[in-house]
Amino acid sequence: MDGPEFRDRGPRHSRRATALRIIRNLAAAAVIAAGAFLTAGLVYGDPRFTGLFEVSRGTGNNAGHSAENKAGSDLQAQPQAGQKSGQPAVPAGEDRTDTPPPGLEEQDHPLGAARKPEAASTSYKFLATNDDGTPVGYSPCRPLHYVINAALAPPGAERLVDDSIRTISEATGIAFINDGPTSEAPSPTRAPYQRDLYGDRWAPLLIAWTTPEQAPQLKGPVIGTGGSTHFSFGDGPKSFVTGSLELDAPQIAEDLDRSEGAAYATAVILHELGHVMGLEHVDDPAQLMYPEIGAPDGLAAGDLNGLYELGHAQCRKDL
Repeated sequence: MDGPEFRDRGPRHSRRATALRIIRNLAAAAVIAAGAFLTAGLVYGDPRFTGLFEVSRGTGNNAGHSAENKAGSDLQAQPQAGQKSGQPAVPAGEDRTDTPPPGLEEQDHPLGAARKPEAASTSYKFLATNDDGTPVGYSPCRPLHYVINAALAPPGAERLVDDSIRTISEATGIAFINDGPTSEAPSPTRAPYQRDLYGDRWAPLLIAWTTPEQAPQLKGPVIGTGGSTHFSFGDGPKSFVTGSLELDAPQIAEDLDRSEGAAYATAVILHELGHVMGLEHVDDPAQLMYPEIGAPDGLAAGDLNGLYELGHAQCRKDL
């Protein structure tokens, strides 16, 4: 799943430069971005992965968390996530050996009601949209199952995940179901359908507490990654069917020992869940989906309005 990213350097400040330096820097950035994008394509080559964003810890105590694109360039507000088309599901009547039977648990109406935001705001963006302009999201007419690999979870981390999922569920109306623990290890090419492990259904959302040794994409200051897989029939509308979220357990354990550490860890999890649900970075620093996390104040008006829209995605009995 191509997905959203956060990297740890704290707020950035630009300095004055001559026109020549600006041109030179832009040219260098273009070369770096092109090479990085090629590298990312090799490492995260699964075209079904949408929204893989990295999250990193600030350089000082409770420093702001800044987001960069997956390729690692300095173009913070221009992540390359969500630009690849999803792998289409097999049309009806054809071989569906790589997809589960359609419509499992799908109802005729949404299972929950998204909480309408108190304040209107347009400070949100979507990772992907359909041809008619509607955002790509999860079907609100079936529950979103999730599993947690918590073997390396820091003490108290389970509460942070539960609280964050509850917040996202209230904002979207999506009904989450905890299927319990799993031993599944995170993978940048995770299969969305794993019959031997999860039965005849789309694999549940995987939340894994892990390390850079287990998940190489977490090497360096990166503290977490996450995203979702969307499927469609040919040129038809796309919907997310599963996702994954990886969290660097050692780094977050260090954060939890700091002042407001739990609040920052929660902000990281919420930001990544925002990407999993379908939100893109925004240029408004007041929003949690801004590429930098300053004060861990939680979801703001733009975030909530975007999640509210994602909660009104179409039902999909065909997937």
